[in-house]
This record gives sequence, structure tokens and C-alpha cells, in this order.
Amino acid sequence: MGNVNEDVVLVTGASSGIGKAIAERLARLGYRVYGTSRKQKPLDDKSLEKQYGPGFFKLIQLDVCNEESVKNAVEYVLEKEGTIDVLVNNAGFGIAGSVEDTSTEEAQKQFDTNFFGVHRMLRHVLPVMRKNRKGTIINISSVAGIFSIPFQSVYSASKYALEALSEALRVEVKPFGIKVVLVEPGDTRTEFTSRRQIVTAAGENSVYKESFERSLNTMVRDEINGPEPDVVAKVVIKILRRKNPPVRVVVGASYKAMVILKRFIPARFVEYIIGKLYS
Repeated sequence: MGNVNEDVVLVTGASSGIGKAIAERLARLGYRVYGTSRKQKPLDDKSLEKQYGPGFFKLIQLDVCNEESVKNAVEYVLEKEGTIDVLVNNAGFGIAGSVEDTSTEEAQKQFDTNFFGVHRMLRHVLPVMRKNRKGTIINISSVAGIFSIPFQSVYSASKYALEALSEALRVEVKPFGIKVVLVEPGDTRTEFTSRRQIVTAAGENSVYKESFERSLNTMVRDEINGPEPDVVAKVVIKILRRKNPPVRVVVGASYKAMVILKRFIPARFVEYIIGKLYS
């Protein structure tokens, strides 16, 4: 990737959690980092820029669900830097509830951020990378994109879709010198837990109430006891330093073992294990 201290990075969803950890660690290594937040102040606010030695981290406003917002943010970075070398698609959130209790509108909202938000970013950044004939795209997926989690079915589905998109994109853009990598964290201690949205129909009248609450409690416990988001940031750094990064990187030794096992054990046994974990 040349001199990393000159690389320009755009990280979506960088105001907290994994995105913030990635942005700050990259800035400390000398990268010129633009992180995005849906609720951020105007783009030209100088007070939002933090220096980290030769690098910096500046938050700018971007809503991945809004085409005009994506366009304006990308154009702003290009106006300031002239290029974008690395795109980290991290912005996302999770909803929880049974399939039956999840409305179409709630499911569409989940996909609009986690899947179509990535698609919007790609369509605006890829022309720059194609012109430069280089670039790295890192899509933050989840182990839930490998193992579908009960009562997080729509969240899992949005990550499964991101996995498929990334695998195809990797082949499409390889002739232009662009690399695409999936990063799949397991349970991580971030604001994702407190910001999880419970579907409206998952209340007292839901026939799934008891099993949903047990599953949700397991999710919350595992996330609270999970590693800090910097473990994901360290993985991103390793990817950027590799000449030929892999298709995907699972974060966490236990999750890596689960992914390997899934390749060799029957689907019914995988279903049994997931059922036991979240029942």
C-alpha cells in the first residue's frame, strides 16, 4: 500500500465502539482518518479534528441510509485529500425479535443500514479506487453472518447478505488492484448492546416472550463479557499490512474454532449447538 502514513481512510460508524477503535489506532499509526457519524456536526468544523503525531482523526457527518449524505461526505474527503485509499464499512446496528414478531418495516430498516448502507458507500468510493487502480475495502461483518442466531434472524440475514456481496465484489474489483476483506467479530464489548432495538411486537403478548428473553439475556451477557473493540482494530491493521489479505478474518479464537467445525459437522448438529447456546 506504499507509505501508510500517507494513506487516506474513511471509516463509517466511527463515533464509538469498533469504528472508533479502528479510526484511533489507524490515526496513531499516521493514517489520515475520516470517521463518520450520523449525528455529527457540519463537515467543515475544524474543532472535530484530533492530531495523532503525523496522522489525524476527524469526524464528519454521514448517514449511510441517505444517498445525498453519502455523496456529500465522499466528495468532502476527496476535496480535502484528493483520494480515498481505504474504506472501512463499519456502520450498523442490530434488531432483536422472532421472525414472526418482526414487521416488514423493521426488517427493511435493518437492511437499509447494514446492507444497503454498505452498497451506497461502495458505489461512491469504488470509482475513486478504480481510477487509482488500488485500494482496500474492509467490510465489518459478524460471526452472525456465518451462524444465524435465533431472535437475531434479521440481523444475521443482513450480515449473510453482506458476506455474499463482499465475496462477489472481491472478484469483480481484483483486476483494478482493489482488495476486499470481511472482518467477522464475535461478541464484543461495545455500545452495540445498549443500542440494540427490540421489535415492537416482542412484548408481553408475544408467544415467543420467554424464549426470546432467555436468548436476549445470553446475547447481552456474552457481549458485556466480550473483549474490547481494539481487538478488531488490531486485526484491521494486520489486514492493511498484508500484500494479499484473505477473504475473511474471524476475530476470536473460540469463534475461529466454531467456524472451522461448521465446515465438517452436519448442519443438524450445528443447529443443536446454537439452540443450546441461546435457549
